[in-house]
Parts: sequence; C-alpha cells; structure tokens
Amino acid sequence: MVPDVGHVFYKNANTITLSLAQHFCLFLAKTAQIFLDCSPSIPLMPFLKISKYYFWFFTPILIASLELNAINQGVNYECSRNSFLYLWEPQSNAGTVMSGASVEQSALLQRFRAERSNHLVAIEPSKVETPFDKAAVFGQAKVTKHKGQSFGLAIFAGAFIALAFIFYLTVTTGSEPGAWGLVRFSGGIAFSMGLILVVVLGGELFTSTVLSAIAWAQKRVTTGQLLGCWTRVYFGNLAGALLILTLVMASQLYGLDGNAWGLNALHVAQHKIHHSWGQAFALGTLCNLLVCLGVWMTFSCKDALAKALLLILPVAMFVSSGFEHSIANMFMVPLGIAVQNFAGAEFFTALNIAPQKFADLTIYNFVLHNLIPVTLGNILGGAVFVGLGYFWIDSTNNQAPSAHPSLHVSPQSMHAVESHLITAKTQSNAKIQYQPSQEDLVMKNKIQKLIVSELMDTKPLAFSIDTNIYQALIKLAEANLRSAPVVDKDKTLLGFVSEQDLMRSLWSEEFASQLPITMKEIMQTKMLTVTPTEKVVQLLEFMVVDKDKLFPVTGSGMYISGGYQSYEERLKEAAANAPSAYPVVENGRLCGVIRRDALMQMFAKLYSPKHDGITHPADHKAVA
Repeated sequence: MVPDVGHVFYKNANTITLSLAQHFCLFLAKTAQIFLDCSPSIPLMPFLKISKYYFWFFTPILIASLELNAINQGVNYECSRNSFLYLWEPQSNAGTVMSGASVEQSALLQRFRAERSNHLVAIEPSKVETPFDKAAVFGQAKVTKHKGQSFGLAIFAGAFIALAFIFYLTVTTGSEPGAWGLVRFSGGIAFSMGLILVVVLGGELFTSTVLSAIAWAQKRVTTGQLLGCWTRVYFGNLAGALLILTLVMASQLYGLDGNAWGLNALHVAQHKIHHSWGQAFALGTLCNLLVCLGVWMTFSCKDALAKALLLILPVAMFVSSGFEHSIANMFMVPLGIAVQNFAGAEFFTALNIAPQKFADLTIYNFVLHNLIPVTLGNILGGAVFVGLGYFWIDSTNNQAPSAHPSLHVSPQSMHAVESHLITAKTQSNAKIQYQPSQEDLVMKNKIQKLIVSELMDTKPLAFSIDTNIYQALIKLAEANLRSAPVVDKDKTLLGFVSEQDLMRSLWSEEFASQLPITMKEIMQTKMLTVTPTEKVVQLLEFMVVDKDKLFPVTGSGMYISGGYQSYEERLKEAAANAPSAYPVVENGRLCGVIRRDALMQMFAKLYSPKHDGITHPADHKAVA
C-alpha cells in the first residue's frame, strides 16, 4: 500500500528490501492476530527480525503490489533501478511530508521532474510497440518462414493440441452430471495447455496463423504466399494430431477408468458431428475469435509466464462453451472413429453399450458436417473479425504500414524533439538560441513527407544464392558498398549479406582462396525490411537513435537510469545499434535498397548553401 508520507527515499538495496519485507511481515502478523484472535501478549518483534532473512521472497511481491496499487490509484510511481531511489507522489499534495530527503536529493528530484515533463512524458508513446504492429510482423514471419520449418512446427502444434485434448478427456471423465459447468470449466483450463505450448514453444497452429491476413492486407505478402502458408500449416497440424492419435490407440488409453475414458471420447466426438452446417460454422467463428484474441493479448507482453496466463481464460471459455476448433477436432473426432472401429467388442461389452450406437462416427460425416464448416468459421473469426478488423481500425489513422514497430514516431515525440532544436542547448549557454524561419518550417514539412521510394536505390546490387564469397567481395568493393541483398530469379528476397559476413567467413577458414562457400551458407535470413511507402523520418529515427537510452523510462512511467542526465548528455550516448542498409520489399519481392548514405546525401543537398539569394538554414546565425 502507498505510505502516508509524500516522499520516501531509500539509498541502497539492503535498506529498501529489508524495510519492505519487514512491513510486509508486520501486515501478515497483524492480520493473523485479528483473524485468529491471538493474544496481544504474543511478541511480534522476533518474527520481524527473522523476516529479514527472507527479504528475497517477500520483496518482489510487495514491490509488485505497490506498483499495481499506485497505477490503480493514479499515483506516479517511479523507480531508479541503479540507485534504488523510490518516490511516491499522490495527486493531492495536501499535507505532503518530506521524510529523509536531503536538499541535494530534493534538487535532483526537481531537475528530474522538469526533464520528465519536457521529454519523458511526451516521447513515451512513440516507444510503445502496439499489439497491431507485433501482429503484422508476426503474420509476415509466418508466411515467409522456410516451408520445411513451417511444416515441422505445424506438426508440433497439431501434437500439442492433441495432447491438450487428452488432458481434457482425463479431467472430465467420471465427473458428476450435477457439476456440468464446473467440470467443463476445469476441462477448459486443462485444454489451455495446448495453446500455451504452441505460443511459448513456437508452434505453427492454423487457427492463429490466419492472423497473417494482416500482412496480406498490408501487401507484405502475396495471396499465393498466404494460401500456401495456410495449407501447409493446416495439413501439418493434421499430421501432428494423427501422430498423437496413433500413440493413444497403441497405448489403449481408452481403457482408463473402466473404459469410461473411451466412452467419454465417443460421446464428445459424436456430439461434434451432429451440428448443422450453420451451427458448426458459427461455433467455429466464435472459437477462433477467442483464440486469436488470446494470441493478440500475448503481443502486449514478453514474459512467457504472462503469455501463458493471458491465454488461459479465452481458451477455457471456448472449450467450456462448446465452441469448435478445427485442429482440435482433427484429433478428437478421429479418436472417436478409431475407438468405435478398433477398441474391440470387449470394450463395448464392458460398458454394456451396443457398438451401433456410434455407427454415425465416420470420416465422411466428420469432414462434411464438422471439419469443413468449422474450418471456414475459424477463418472468419480469426482472419476477418480479429485480423482484418484491427487492420481496418488501424488504417483509419492514415499512417503508412510499419515494417518494424520501432520505426513508429508519434506527433508528440516530434514536438518534443522540435522543442529541443529551438530552445537553449545547455544551462551554461542558455542565452543563445536559434530562431526558426519560414524556410525551416517548409524544409521540416518536406522531410516529414518523404517516403522510402523517393530515396531508395531501385536497381541495387544483388547476389544470387549461388554467388561465391570471392565474387561478392569483389562486387561490393567495386561498388563501394558494405552490404547487398540475396534474391532468387523472381526477385524474391532470400537474405542479406554484409562485408562482415564475408570477412568473418574468410577469417574462419584462415583466408583460403578456393573455398566453396556461397551466399546460401553465410547470408542473414533474419532481416529488418521496409516498404516503399515507409516514412523516411521514421526510418531515420530507427537508424540513428536508441530511444531506450535517450528516454530511459518503462511503459508505466518508471525511470530506469542511474542518476540524472540532461537531454543533451543522453543524446550523445543514444547512438543506435542498427543496420545502415535495409531491403525495400513489396509483396515479398525486392524493389530496392535504402541506405544511410542516401539519407546523408539528401540532408547534405538540403542544407547546402544556395546561391540564388534565398536564405537557407545553413546560413542562419545564432541570435542572443
């Protein structure tokens, strides 16, 4: 909970962790005293003293609760990780008490507040990688992934979902009918294991792969590439599901709990083929709406545990409500068909059930009455409702699609940067400033409107996948370039190779002159690409500015730098570790390359002194 004092400072790790842990233990002890009606004479101080040895356990819990409580109550909670400087600032300043803060610390806090108000708050929105940005990159990566890798991961994903359904059947077998809702909910929680495995371990699941429709809508991939990816993943999932089905039948899991496990599987499978087409289609739509929303939520976090927790409830809802998942059905209904045909007469005799009761469990009924409409519904719910729905909402912003989420620049951040360009540069020389002219504003507007296609090299040097390293070295040196793309005969981008890749390869082979090494072995296949309509100012920012160093705050407004630094000092250290050249890709094909040199030449041309009598920014004088 937020302390009553307005500002509390702890200057080292031991002080803050021990103090927080002791407060936490005190809270527990007082709570126990109230609820357990302990005698007031029981001493609490020994317990508090012992608690200091457990600060490593209690501190993360308490810090998390403090931050959460601060966010909920509208309190600015900020933390400097390196100096362990914590402060709480209630929005009402009435009765604020300074506790343990020296004059020097107070001055430091005032400077930090001023800096934050001028820059940190204004710039922070541009650093946020939105779930839509991540979904677009997510979809493009799935479609352009190597076919063999994609199919292999699809097999794993199908197997994961099949394992989850085994878990579901085990949890729901033998349950009392009176607890129908709770039983199905517990089964849904168990089934969520499947999607968690897919997301955390990186499988290719058809129902989440349909989100790649966003990349198609942004023209990052072609229709053929999209449909090819969907087909490949769909049949890979089928192969994985059937593989687990084979193992289940070989292990005779259907005999668990006196054959009740197998009977449960038969009833679930039979229920699925008795939907009408319209009902199956609607249930499939609802199912993948929830699946894709669950996956979409995982784009908002990086931690594996957080991703897993976010997936549980959406999956539990669609499973417990009876929505239809095409990949899960690829295991569940064939399992019922297999049990009906291969479990043997003794299986049904032990259950006192006639095998003919499940005679409608056939492949024909499964495909016609379940798999086809459910698959179409899954596509509608995931690709159209979630994927294209969010794409339509995002497109209303009239912004060019970003090839990388870090390239996004908000108007607020540009305003903050502009304020630095026209205000005092240092405290020691605060009287000097530059007065922006009309030409400055015109030039700024021109630069902000520039797109990549206006500056890119439309006929770049490119290598084929069979080009050897010696040919590549010679061509790069002759063209005075540091890197070049690798393409196939259709100009599809396969990779990117730099002078470092070439020389590193030579070094590893002791500079031999007859190495049979081609671009296929050394090219980089994980690349940052841009589209022709990308804003140049966004790309420039990504190339030259490390915004995590320039504005060291988290998404919740937490300051994470050690000690105060002015904007100018941080700017000097904010050099970006980013490539100097980027392939320009449209519909999966290379249409050019944009290099940092081209941006440099553009600026040099714009800022060169003109000889036509027109005032130019390069000729401006500093005025007092």
